[in-house]
This record gives sequence, C-alpha cells and structure tokens, in this order.
Amino acid sequence: MRIFTCTPVAFGGGPDFFARDSGLLCHGLQSLGIDSHAIMPGKIRADDEPDLIRTAYANLESASWWRDQKIDALVLYAWGRPKFRKVARAIHEAGIFLILNQDNGGFISPLAGWRGWLSEKWIMSGQGADLRSWLRFVISALKESTLGLLITDPLRASHLKHGDIIACVSPQAAEVCRNLCYRYGGRKLASKVRVIPHAVELIFQDSGNKRSKQIICVGRWSDIVQKRQDRMMAVFDRLLVSDRNVSLVIAGECTNAMRDWNASLSDSDKPRVSLLGKLDRSSLAAWMAESQVFYSPSSFESFGIAAAEALCSGCSVVAQQSVSMASFEWFVSENSGTLANEDNTDAHLKALTHELEAWEKGLRNASNISKSWCQRLHAGQVAREVVKTIPTN
Repeated sequence: MRIFTCTPVAFGGGPDFFARDSGLLCHGLQSLGIDSHAIMPGKIRADDEPDLIRTAYANLESASWWRDQKIDALVLYAWGRPKFRKVARAIHEAGIFLILNQDNGGFISPLAGWRGWLSEKWIMSGQGADLRSWLRFVISALKESTLGLLITDPLRASHLKHGDIIACVSPQAAEVCRNLCYRYGGRKLASKVRVIPHAVELIFQDSGNKRSKQIICVGRWSDIVQKRQDRMMAVFDRLLVSDRNVSLVIAGECTNAMRDWNASLSDSDKPRVSLLGKLDRSSLAAWMAESQVFYSPSSFESFGIAAAEALCSGCSVVAQQSVSMASFEWFVSENSGTLANEDNTDAHLKALTHELEAWEKGLRNASNISKSWCQRLHAGQVAREVVKTIPTN
C-alpha cells in the first residue's frame, strides 16, 4: 500500500518538517512498513530530506499528475481552505482515497455554531485588549458573517465534499465539524468526520527517578496574542510566592519582557526559574521527562502539539477551558490534567496548584499518563488510525 501525505504550501523540508504534522505522519506510516512520502510544492532546498517530493504547484491541481503517482491514499493538510479546493478535487478525480486534515477546533464558520464562533473570533482578535483588537474583531466578524457565508462557506464545502474522510484533531473539534458538515452537505458529509489527531514523537523516558515538583512551558513567546507571555508571568509571580518548592522551566525563544521579568525576581526565586530558549527535540524530551506539569497559558490552540508531546512524556496538563482550546478537554480526560474554569490569573493559579497537589497525593502517574496518550498520539498509532479508514478492496 502507498499512502502519502501532502501540504500545498512550500514549507522547508528538513528535520523540523518531519518532526510534526504531515512530515511526522509520513514517518509514522513508514514505521508500519507502508510506502510513504510527503509532497510539497516549490523548488528543492538544501535541507530537504529524501522522503520529501517537491513538485510545481500546478501539478497539485492536475488529476493526471496525481494518477501518475500510483498512490492508494493521501492525507492532505490543507485545512479545508477554499484556495486549495482544486488540489482536493484533482486528488479525488484521480481516484485516490482522500483524507482531509482539519487543523482547528471546528469553529471556522458561523454555521458551526454562532455562539462558539463569535467567542473564538473574540479570543483570536485579542479579547478587546486595545482599539486594534476591537477593530480586528468587528471587521473579522462582519466579513465572515456576510461575504463568508455567501462566498467562503460554499467554496469550503466544495473542498470538503471531495474528501472520503474529514479528519479532526480532537473529539470536541469533530463534534463541531460534524455539525458544520451537516449544514454543508447533510448526513452524508457529516458521516465522513473522524478523529485523527496530530502525531507526536516524544515518549516517556523512565529514568527511575521521582519527578521534580516542576512545571514546564513551551511557546513561541513573541506571539503575544496567542501564547500570552504576560499571563504566564503573572501566574508564575503568584505561584513562586504561594509555593516555595516549585521550579519553573520555560522553553522557546525568550522575549525582552521575559528577560526583564526574570531579572526582576528576588535572589531566592531566580534559581527556581529556568529560561532555556529554543531547544532541540532531545533536550526538550529530557526536560519534559523530569517535570510533573505542562502549563499552556495560550488563548487559543488548534491542537497543542507541545502539550501532546508533554502527555506522551508523562506530564499532566494545565490550560484554560475554552472553545478555542478544544483539544485540552480531551488532554485532561485520563487523570492527566486540570482546566482553569475561568480565564484569569486566579483561576489559572488555582488549576496549577490543584495539579501539583494531585501529584503530591499520588493521583498522577507519569507512566500511566504516557501509556494512555502514546496509544492515541504517537506517530505509529496515528498512522494506524489512518490505515483503518482506508477500504481494503
């Protein structure tokens, strides 16, 4: 069987690409003995790995080109976007079994549910933090509830109808997407929705040592609206005072604000906070393997790959409960975390404190957490879920 993956955007094709999303799923399929390559448009780059096929974008919209690839099935990472509908159509017309990955929480249209959609627009625009945030919210909401319904939604529906499977990254996202697909194409389209999460590669490293009372955060901290370094620092200021035994590890490229915050800590608190900068995969795995809790202060996440990696490494997870953090309701469902019931510093602090106490009381077990989530999220397991959806004759 030949099952390939494809993303119609000219990303880099080096080790970072094959450590997540379509690249990592390609390797997961190979681990099952399946012939698999990843396909992307663009010119060949120096760091492209051998498992990547580059081609002209026009070929991605050509049914004859796809037929020539002799592929049984393909997982397309095109997010259901209207601009890539011709790619989905070409694959479908080539007779290839098509799985459409939907990297979102489902609320991509008012038709998915007006209340949830408006909440997500508000969150993703910056929650009224300043005038620009308000303007982003108003303009985005007006555009998508008018032109979006008239133009974008029909084109997105056309894209999705070319798929044999519509793959959502969490049960909550699948529920919302199923409702949207029912509005787009009735029961037939809604029945195509499945849960197929993003793949991860980190796994539990059992050193035999007891885990430290340590919280790890991983983020692209320069993204102020999404990753929310301010929320993280405000919560940690309070936690450092309320719990004198906890240590904090923050990975990801540091901002000036984070460096200033760290410099302002008292002499007794500074040793308990580690600003690590951007880490390679093995270093990140090592830090996760000795931490108890992964904390995400994000305002929204389409999935949360770092959190998924932490679960597979044996950490439990803390984040906010939100329509824009759909995967996290799933992530905490196996004695594996706590969600803050409100989005404020007090509620986040309470959730972190509760989770640390759960570890202290023996209510969390790193090996059990890792086992539960590797069975769902590890690349080989996700690849098996993909294979299960494909007809055998």
